[in-house]
Amino acid sequence: MTTENGGAARRSRLVWLLAAQTTLMVLLGLWVTRVAVGLWPLTLEERLSEDFAAHRSPVGNGVTEALSLVASTEGIIGVTLLCVAALLALPPAPRWAEAVFLGASVAVQSAVFLVVTFFVERPRPDVPQLDGAPPTSSFPSGHVGASVALYGGLAALVLHRARGPWRYLAAGVLFLVPPAVGLSRVYRGMHHPSDVLGGLLNGAVTLLVVGSVFLSGRGDARTPRGATDSGAAPVPAQDGRSRRAGGSVVVVRHPHGCPDELAAEVRARLHRHGFTDQRWTSTSVDRPGGRLAEECAAGGVDLVVACGGDGTVRVCADVVTGTGIPLALVPCGTGNLLARNLDLPSDPASALDEALTGGDFAIDVGRVEGDGLQPTRFTVMAGAGFDAAMVRDASPVLKAHLGWAAYALSAARHLRDPRMRLSLRLDGGRRIRRRARMVVIGNVGALQAGLELLPRARPDSGRMEVVLFDPRGAAGWLAAAAHLAARIVRRPAAAPASGGPVSVAAGSLEYFSAARIEVRFARAQGREVDGDTLSEGTRLTVDTEPGALRMRLPRPPGGTSNTARTSPTSRTAPAARTVKL
Repeated sequence: MTTENGGAARRSRLVWLLAAQTTLMVLLGLWVTRVAVGLWPLTLEERLSEDFAAHRSPVGNGVTEALSLVASTEGIIGVTLLCVAALLALPPAPRWAEAVFLGASVAVQSAVFLVVTFFVERPRPDVPQLDGAPPTSSFPSGHVGASVALYGGLAALVLHRARGPWRYLAAGVLFLVPPAVGLSRVYRGMHHPSDVLGGLLNGAVTLLVVGSVFLSGRGDARTPRGATDSGAAPVPAQDGRSRRAGGSVVVVRHPHGCPDELAAEVRARLHRHGFTDQRWTSTSVDRPGGRLAEECAAGGVDLVVACGGDGTVRVCADVVTGTGIPLALVPCGTGNLLARNLDLPSDPASALDEALTGGDFAIDVGRVEGDGLQPTRFTVMAGAGFDAAMVRDASPVLKAHLGWAAYALSAARHLRDPRMRLSLRLDGGRRIRRRARMVVIGNVGALQAGLELLPRARPDSGRMEVVLFDPRGAAGWLAAAAHLAARIVRRPAAAPASGGPVSVAAGSLEYFSAARIEVRFARAQGREVDGDTLSEGTRLTVDTEPGALRMRLPRPPGGTSNTARTSPTSRTAPAARTVKL
């Protein structure tokens, strides 16, 4: 794939996505102004504007004036130019992709805003206005949309390109700017609440569209894409024996997740690390692992490299578990949750570079069986209920363009799904009966954006962790969201290992930890394993295989003791512990 072809494809994708975004916003504006104008809750908007106007104060006037200035045309342009200049000028190297993403997001949002206001005419609220009203429609709010594009874009860059726990606090502050601006615009009589929601939507969709075009597959701040070897001394193998450099490698490539350009880079970096004997095989619908099983059975394989997402990793792990052949990751899928939990860089080539200079570490896997299922292994999570429906209904087109955000859109469709009746048995004890919207059993705990769903999960603990997710009503959903969000901003130390239940967020989440877990459902439920949907059923069986999978990593899995290690000469799988879901 040439650079010219890649650039043309990105431009074409950008044009089509922006056309769809603009059409969506125009239709939404026409619906608000012509169809829903007399419907609840839009009928309450004028009263809300009047209430704000009647309770204005000098302090409120001053604070909202400052927020309006922050999101004014002059303020947005000035801050954008400063940020773009900083991204290009500050060491270690110019960050062109990030600079283009930020500048384009602000510019694209403004362009969509102007087109929408041309077709949608909505007067300002009929109250005294504290700012001069520009000659544009009140829908959508341009101030709010611009603040989402700028400050939301900065927050996204901080989360995905910076290092250290401070980034969560910084991103949280940046994410609060747009809603604060929206509240100030309603207070000052410049917009209706629905105009603010329209601005938030316009800005958010702009970030998703522009980010999918300019940041998809790009690296992070830790190792710039295309960088040479880090120069760090290789970490010795953790079994106490020296690891032989190079050898024979089998590369399992997902053809869509790993394009030609990345494949060429992976081939070059493997060669640089001494892997001159490379055998490549591509995945397909009929053969999700390609010829990996045949290559491993033939012998002489020193390393397997999985170029794809968690689904590709799962298939590769299923083959090499218990063989002693180490597995390295080139994370280029939608979620890449195993790579994230193992603290690998998000840039695919950099993740491979760091792993190849590291050592071999043993992690656990789960072996899944159930009614109507063929046995298979997983490395991340298996679940039933809400998460399975979310994975099943995520649009492949949106996944290709928006990444993991496509799952968030799918999840919104299932928020009102009915709760499940289930029974849970821990280590052969008494059966515990519960209702829940979702049950997840995990080998690792963190989801995208650092959200810790299973805080006690560790990939080398020798056990699996379980969470029952059951928010009830608006208060339950808010409590669950607040609890999970708090774990993003400040990730506390892991809770002590315990088989007893731990209930948090007013009972919305309940955690369990055990070597044997059995869950049965009153009715057949959708099930998923590492992002791959399975047939519906009333039970699953998961056998925990402690330390059965050797991973080539730059460092031990975070926060673990790494006590379970496999010998480099061992070809026998450790004894399995049975865990039933």
